[in-house]
Amino acid sequence: MLARLNSVTLEGIEGIVCEVEVDVARGGFEKPIIVGLPDAAVKESVERVRSAIINSGYKYPKTQSVINLAPADVKKAGPAFDLPIALGMLIGQGAFVSSDLHDTVVVGELALDGRVRCVNGVLSMAMTAASNGFRRMIVPLDNAREAAVVAGIDVFAVGSLAQTAGFLTGQLPLETTTVDLDELFNVGSNYDVDFSDVKGQENVKRALTVAAAGGHNLMMLGPPGAGKTMLAQRLATILPPLSLSESLETTRVYSSVGLLDKDNALLATRPVRMPHHTASGPALIGGGTTPRPGELSLAHFGILFLDEFVEFPRHVLEMIRQPLEDGFVIVSRARKTIKFPAQFMLVAAMNPCPCGYFGSDARRCKCTPGQIARYLSKVSGPLVDRIDIHVEVPSISFSKLRSRASQLDSATLRAQVVKASQTQVARFGNSVMTNSRMTHRQVERFCRLDSAGEAMLKHAMTEFGLSARAHDKICKVARTIADLAGNEHIKPEHVAEAISYRLLDRKL
Repeated sequence: MLARLNSVTLEGIEGIVCEVEVDVARGGFEKPIIVGLPDAAVKESVERVRSAIINSGYKYPKTQSVINLAPADVKKAGPAFDLPIALGMLIGQGAFVSSDLHDTVVVGELALDGRVRCVNGVLSMAMTAASNGFRRMIVPLDNAREAAVVAGIDVFAVGSLAQTAGFLTGQLPLETTTVDLDELFNVGSNYDVDFSDVKGQENVKRALTVAAAGGHNLMMLGPPGAGKTMLAQRLATILPPLSLSESLETTRVYSSVGLLDKDNALLATRPVRMPHHTASGPALIGGGTTPRPGELSLAHFGILFLDEFVEFPRHVLEMIRQPLEDGFVIVSRARKTIKFPAQFMLVAAMNPCPCGYFGSDARRCKCTPGQIARYLSKVSGPLVDRIDIHVEVPSISFSKLRSRASQLDSATLRAQVVKASQTQVARFGNSVMTNSRMTHRQVERFCRLDSAGEAMLKHAMTEFGLSARAHDKICKVARTIADLAGNEHIKPEHVAEAISYRLLDRKL
């Protein structure tokens, strides 16, 4: 007897609807076989399904069975097919009958005792199911809230194979899982850190505010212990709040690699990723035999903080150049090309010299000019060009460190950033478009300078030997500074501040 069910597999972070066909033959004693490009985890499901069916109190078919996962030319990965395969085998041998499977998607991993375990990527699976017109979705208990954030599909949570069979036969009614999106954002959108924790560094806070307002990439240059990491960790607290669409897209990435906390159906705060400088290229970009997102994609709509920037292998740093421009990562394999989202703010930090104390009042630098030049040259010119703002982070004096004077808090800075962000939304008509992502044509249209600003920019271009890309970066940063000031036109002082943020162009 032939049974058909619907499930979903992931390709990268995108879902693909699959039909699970189970043909339980009348005779033969061969082991069940799975066809349709299954990976090792899918092939092993035969043994898990067998034990789960028997331990759930059902008879396991002793005849030959063929399990087909269609479309046959798409690689199937992961254990999410366990539950639909088990249900197909039960229906195929006549254990129960259900007429409600044509508009239902089923996913779930089975334990040997018949329990249903959670799987990765359920949010993408639910979005795919809803967009393909399915009315219901059966998911593991731990994945129910994650799937329920998707509108247009009823989500039912199951804890065991027997419970699923009872639900499909109508003997065991289940309630639809629902979530309150407003409550999810209100509860999960609070940060544990605040800019008021940082003493002094007012010039750096200003640079971070400009970076946050325009989505600009940032480089901090300063001695050890000056507060670079502390500042970077708090940058997310002044970025505009995540919108629902941004949250869904970011959550999909985390869900696909199993990093989503089961208690949090959605990411309500912007991610901050801080990979170690020993991270490999695939760890940053993404990849693997079955391509999965890397740190760049996990920082989507958030911050990628690369501390000890020059300690990263140069070839690894060069890999992030194109994603910085495009906002996505492409992983190419022989059979398929996978595209991962990677629209993030790069925040890098480095010491000014090998010993870390060049220009510091705290300690005397022991490096020679040649050592300093070689150290700074580890960062390539093309990569520096792609970083909009370079700012120096000086050592903190004892008096500032012990000062009890009130500091600028995140709420105050965020209010400035949100106001500038709203100006950009009105300008571009796009809620995720920022000044940093303007094309050259948009720069010419929205970043017009007066004669004094033109003369100032021309002098900087000549004096520092800036590239055409650096020219556009200065114009974009000046536009953001004007937005923060509430000015429609870019003034000379805005250009001057933007030029002051090209610190590395003067040092390299």
